[in-house]
Amino acid sequence: MNNEKTVSVLNDLLNITNDRIEGFSKVEDKVWDTHSTLKADYDQMVSQSQTMKSDLIRLINECGGNADNTTSTAGALHRAWIDVKNSLSGDKDESTLGNVVFGEKAAIDAYQDALDSGDLTPQSAQVVSDHLHHLKSSYARFENLDELN
Repeated sequence: MNNEKTVSVLNDLLNITNDRIEGFSKVEDKVWDTHSTLKADYDQMVSQSQTMKSDLIRLINECGGNADNTTSTAGALHRAWIDVKNSLSGDKDESTLGNVVFGEKAAIDAYQDALDSGDLTPQSAQVVSDHLHHLKSSYARFENLDELN
């Protein structure tokens, strides 16, 4: 197993996880006035993201790599687009939570691609698989927002 490939894949996931954390910071507290039942799930997602970040940094270090503890360019562009879209949207609560769902789906796809790449060590693959399970679980709680209203 090539550690450079493993480190590269893990750094990509670290960037995605940092995108997730950055995106969560954009959710405004007033959203929870309308969707109070989701607040505890959301708080768990934020906490879980920090744990995932720590796990990825640890794995990168164990493989002899240096963690690229930044966000991705695509994530930055997406957040800028969200800011523009939200400034024009009439229903910012629904738009904001819709963006959470979009971000969770993008993270799921990235984690699945990482597992499918074959570039992870067995230990890394297990951690990434556990992260993917958590991502799918949080996505499932938010994907049907229309049914909650």
